[in-house]
Amino acid sequence: MATSEAVEKYLARHQDKDLLRFLTAGSVDDGKSTLIGRLLFDSKRIYDDQLEALQCDSATYGTTGGPDPALLTDGLETERNQGITIDVAYRYFSTDMRSFIICDAPGHEQYTRNMATGASRCDLAIILIDARNGVMPQTKRHSFIASLLGIQHFVVAVNKMDAVDYNHETFRAIRRSYESFAAKLRISNIHFMPISALNGDNVVTRSSQMPWYQGAPLLSYLETVEIATDRNLIDFRFPVQYVIRPDTEFRGYAGSVVSGNVRKGDEIIVLPSRRRTRIEAIETFDGEQPEAFAPMAVTLRTTDDIDISRGDVLCHVNNVATVGRGFEAMVVWMADSTMKLGSNYLLKCGCATAPVTIEEVRYRFDVNTLARERFEAGTGELVVNDIGSVRLTMHKPLVFDPYAQNQALGAFVLINRVTNATVGAGMIRATQSESDLRPDATGGPVSKNITRVVPLVQNHERHGVLGQRPVTLWLTGLSGSGKSTVAVALENHLVNELGRTAFVLDGDNVRHGLNRDLGFSPHDRTENIRRIAEVAKLMNDAGLIVITAFISPYRKDRSNAAEIIGPDRFREIHIDTDLAVCESRDPKGLYKKARSGEIRGFTGIDAPYEAPENPALRVPTDSLRVHDSVARIVEALATGGFFASS
Repeated sequence: MATSEAVEKYLARHQDKDLLRFLTAGSVDDGKSTLIGRLLFDSKRIYDDQLEALQCDSATYGTTGGPDPALLTDGLETERNQGITIDVAYRYFSTDMRSFIICDAPGHEQYTRNMATGASRCDLAIILIDARNGVMPQTKRHSFIASLLGIQHFVVAVNKMDAVDYNHETFRAIRRSYESFAAKLRISNIHFMPISALNGDNVVTRSSQMPWYQGAPLLSYLETVEIATDRNLIDFRFPVQYVIRPDTEFRGYAGSVVSGNVRKGDEIIVLPSRRRTRIEAIETFDGEQPEAFAPMAVTLRTTDDIDISRGDVLCHVNNVATVGRGFEAMVVWMADSTMKLGSNYLLKCGCATAPVTIEEVRYRFDVNTLARERFEAGTGELVVNDIGSVRLTMHKPLVFDPYAQNQALGAFVLINRVTNATVGAGMIRATQSESDLRPDATGGPVSKNITRVVPLVQNHERHGVLGQRPVTLWLTGLSGSGKSTVAVALENHLVNELGRTAFVLDGDNVRHGLNRDLGFSPHDRTENIRRIAEVAKLMNDAGLIVITAFISPYRKDRSNAAEIIGPDRFREIHIDTDLAVCESRDPKGLYKKARSGEIRGFTGIDAPYEAPENPALRVPTDSLRVHDSVARIVEALATGGFFASS
């Protein structure tokens, strides 16, 4: 009885252990397979028959003079003959603290597509670097792809330290080189570690050869790195995989909760149909449960018998995914054939599939410098192993999220419609909802049966009446920088003290009316700024001094606004305040919500702000009072001749 209880406790303890999926990647011969073999060998996670097979295979294929750890994962005969990894190899093992799934990715550029496939479900990436060679192009390529795929935890393992006599300066030089490159990537946690996979230094136990390294060995780090907080537990998404109808009394919808959580009695919305119902029951293998959360596999029953099919997505009514026909995405191209404009494929996202057309290839990346190689309109294309920004249009509405918010509904694959082969993998960056399917802002009007009306009153005549030259003062800066405060104070000073005619266009005010149909995706932000620029232009035509107060985070959007309004009337003013100061002010509580995950895509936190490079005026509100800020702008207006009567 005591033995039985001990076994049950042991099994229960191991059943509840956390699972870490990690990737090993890097250039050819950096030692990925050897590292995994050493990890399994030294942690005694190899069965006796596997050990016997390893010793036998090492005599035939080995390159180390003894048991070759790399042969534990290089399972294909071609791999063993060539001494390289070709296909993705998976290994499973467990310690007392955590269970692991290892993905050993090939290092050769020819098999980059295999690496991208293996990395798509991983929580952590181990990037190996040969201490003799340093950071290689394929090291950068793998790091870039892993960061695109949303992996937040990186271990940069500088391998083969024994080949450089465990030299500390060599390790430090490689670390500096990698940090310089990685500064351009969005990685939240990078840990550097010197190892020798062949000899086992710092793999399972601390190495006596490198006393200058004070960190834990690799296995200890893998056992303790925190990954639970990486999961999205806010946005409930449930892609329906299968409808269960065993009899007339039962109808359930099977699938996995890919993010967020749901409780019995919650009101939900079915996308794309937008029908509403409530959760009647949550069924699992262990019986009915009061709630379900990611990544649980469950069957949901609803109170209403409505049409729900495979590919539909269930969400909470006040937190829905995007339903749309188009988006911008980063694509890793995997096919030998070229991706060209107008090409048609099948797109699989979640459990849904739709025909799709390539509308635009905007640019591709140079993986060495991360520079963007932009294409002329209509000329863009991607070849095998290219990574680029692509705009796609589906032939029917699809349900999706930005990849940064939800990997399950933000990732997709492109499939050749003839061969059924996977030709590309993508990550959605900017979503475009059904209501956003409007004409290109840079193009002409939709209607062709319109003409411009020429006014009888000329602009210079309005200038003479108002005693001022019109101008748009475009105040841009982070949330909390003081744009609106300065704008309304400036308007008050111009109108009530100087007798000028001025008007403020404020970001929040405009979104209550003119732009209330727009969200905060990059596409919506661009359209928001375009509309404001058109309004400001009309107000300038009427002779007014226009003051705008918008974050307007993208330089391209502000440049487009200047083009619409006219460079002679547009003055960009940077309300320049440090992010820490803005966050300490937090007048609307938005930074707090963004930090807690309640708001996604918030500028300065998880969305970029591109500060003006050459603004007409810089106003640092962290060191200037409002009165002084207004005075500085008024002085610039006077110096620029905007108060002249003609």
